[in-house]
Amino acid sequence: MVERVKSGINGLDDAIEGGFPRGSLIVLAGEPGTGKTVFSMQFLVKGVELNESGVYVSFAEAKNTLINNFSRHLNVDLAKLEVEGKIKILDFTAIKEEALPIILESILAEVKALNAKRLVIDSFSALAQAFKEPIDVRIIVQTILSRIVREMDCTTIMVEEVPIGRAEIGLGMEEFVADGVLRLRAGELDKRLFRDLEIVKLRGTRLSERKLAFTLEGGFKAFTPFKLKPIEKPSRFQPIPDPPGKYSTGIKDLDSILEGGLLKGSTMLLELDNKVSMAEYHLIIVPIILNFMMKGRAVLLIPTIGVDAEVARGIGLRYGLTNEEINRFLRVCEAHPISGASDKPYIVVFDVKDPWKDYSKYLEIEKELMQMTGQPVMHVAGADSLASYYDESICKNLLGQDAIWIRKQGSLGILILKPGYTKLKTSLSSIASVHLRLLREHGCLLLYGVKPRTGLYGVEMDVSRGYPLPKLTPII
Repeated sequence: MVERVKSGINGLDDAIEGGFPRGSLIVLAGEPGTGKTVFSMQFLVKGVELNESGVYVSFAEAKNTLINNFSRHLNVDLAKLEVEGKIKILDFTAIKEEALPIILESILAEVKALNAKRLVIDSFSALAQAFKEPIDVRIIVQTILSRIVREMDCTTIMVEEVPIGRAEIGLGMEEFVADGVLRLRAGELDKRLFRDLEIVKLRGTRLSERKLAFTLEGGFKAFTPFKLKPIEKPSRFQPIPDPPGKYSTGIKDLDSILEGGLLKGSTMLLELDNKVSMAEYHLIIVPIILNFMMKGRAVLLIPTIGVDAEVARGIGLRYGLTNEEINRFLRVCEAHPISGASDKPYIVVFDVKDPWKDYSKYLEIEKELMQMTGQPVMHVAGADSLASYYDESICKNLLGQDAIWIRKQGSLGILILKPGYTKLKTSLSSIASVHLRLLREHGCLLLYGVKPRTGLYGVEMDVSRGYPLPKLTPII
């Protein structure tokens, strides 16, 4: 069995069977600004946590700059760790070719003195520039590989700077002799910053995923493919108070993005990518509905295709709603209910023959709920269901009229749009005050705002409160 060294990168170790093979040489390549130094320093800090000392050799940034910038970014006192002999930062930013033999001996001496099990060379590209002949570079690589990595069993990260727009890594032979090669990229997804890490190769490791999204928020964090998590101790959903003039979404991270929540009288559109499952978009939608309902307010729901009243009821129960609350505050609109379903108080049947007659009935139900609760009623509609009942043109007109009504009532509208309705998307986006989009890339669930415009957020499932909530982390 291959002994593993934890990388210190949240999410990455899950994809590489627990970490890097101990005593391996890892090439970490990427264009400027892709997070190579953050990754490398975090690798050393993780070693300190595991009582493994480390050496950081810098040929690119001055020691004081590294300590000041990354102590703040990683929330760790690097100067203190160096005083304690847990890490050593060597500053060779003023390197000259004639000093190279002395520098290499200094690195070897420091690794031996600390009994270091982790080494970072940042960057090998800067070191290689000091050599006149490619053969000298090969000698250095072999020295690092044989004397430090192999003989001293010191897991080593060798940083490579990739010029912008270039596909090749370094001089080519580094990639060939290394045990592992990771490549970092900073590109765009839907015209927003998107960072991804590619595991080009890793000796002795079965890779479940070769590409992972990542962020530099609070350090280097990789997002593993989204998975639903089991809830060990279920508990009742705890609503968040509404700020003045707004409705909280029940999701602290989303409230923060929306500057407190959704405006009273507004309509929100959640647009879904074709890779997004029902359980994944429910992670965003359900807390918004429950945060509204658990304050004694009612909800009128037209489910998306694939969701019926019993599914909706089951979700409510899993979040801690009682049967009495569901019967009192929830109305699910169905066109073709199962036998006996019309006897259930939370189900309302429509014949879907005359759209405006149906809408009048819909508003009558809302009126009854408002009289019962004394509060506004939330409207939630799956646009795909309405488009299947009538047609896209009528659907657009109905939802446009409903948005005006919602604004007058000071209530809240939620629209859910699945893929395949391009024209309808344009219309609904113009109707909505807030337009969010949920998608997947490299298995990672991502959310961003079209209106208001935001960057990308990685979406993870948080079950620490005893019910599912999304955790949103900005990709920066």
